[in-house]
Amino acid sequence: MKGPIADRTAVGVAVAVPGDGWPLAEPFVIGDLVVPNRVLQAPLAGIANGPFRLQAQRHGAGLSVSEMVASMGVHHGNARTVDMLRLDPAERLTGIQLFGAVPEAMAEAARTAEANGAVLVDINMGCPVPKICKTGAGAALLADPGRAAAIVAACVAAVRIPVTVKIRRGLTPADSRPVEVARRLADAGAAAVTIHPRAAAEEYRGTADHRITAALAEALDIPVIASGDISTPHAAYEVYEATGAAAVMIGRAGLGDPWLYRAIATGAPSQRPALDGVIDELCGFAEEIVALMGERRGVHYLRKFYPWYLAGEPVADEDLADLLVIDEYPRVRERLAVLADRAPLATTPGLN
Repeated sequence: MKGPIADRTAVGVAVAVPGDGWPLAEPFVIGDLVVPNRVLQAPLAGIANGPFRLQAQRHGAGLSVSEMVASMGVHHGNARTVDMLRLDPAERLTGIQLFGAVPEAMAEAARTAEANGAVLVDINMGCPVPKICKTGAGAALLADPGRAAAIVAACVAAVRIPVTVKIRRGLTPADSRPVEVARRLADAGAAAVTIHPRAAAEEYRGTADHRITAALAEALDIPVIASGDISTPHAAYEVYEATGAAAVMIGRAGLGDPWLYRAIATGAPSQRPALDGVIDELCGFAEEIVALMGERRGVHYLRKFYPWYLAGEPVADEDLADLLVIDEYPRVRERLAVLADRAPLATTPGLN
């Protein structure tokens, strides 16, 4: 996962807003689904599994969306793919994101997601990864709005829960037609559209152009959700106010910083604890991951999280390097316990 970790110093500052309160704390609706606040956890590929989603919800995300699930894998009964559709009973509001290019297979996967307790189905039309696009799925659908609309219509006809779509501005900046595409999706029955206003070819380079988000919000009669470069309460408020979006979606900025969701949902300073508290949160997350994946897969999956959690913390480079090569989960716990014991006393709550 590319991209910077959020400026966690900025997250620790309350945001002064005019009016009667923090607008991102208010509920909103997607179709007939009431979401308790306007802060959503993004469908991060290879990341947003059950423990990750549960953690985001515990820390204030109004809605979580799963990592993308291959509709053809569901169609063919691939065991690991089907497992990705299963939700933990503790998940309050979770949507399942699907990808694919065949309307019938997408509809079948949508029905399976609904049967497993998803509160909405989200369709991935933004993934820039070549192996996804070459199948006609992900961001490739932005160049084929007829097929994109047919997929939405098939899913809407297949389920009773809302169907939403996550898009980018286009394949390249030059061929972008986001308003035209989004209107086609809304006409096909999409209940909301999330826009990451970079082109697929840009991946995460440059900055997200939220003027495009504003254009979609003005053009559509369904909720538009803003995604991209939203890493602090101040940034979330600015994007929300400037664009007319209904909500914001938090992706890379929340990696290793689940406290960010509540900070953005309330406008209050982040409650990120000192290092020992960060490690305690990481250990709880790790326990759930190992229980889900088993020790071998779980330990390898967790390696990407150590730098995210420990960024900006008083942890030596060699200690982090040690964590990245350990294969046994008990030894991971031992190393994390040692780091927690070394943690200096906090001097400023939430900013350690």
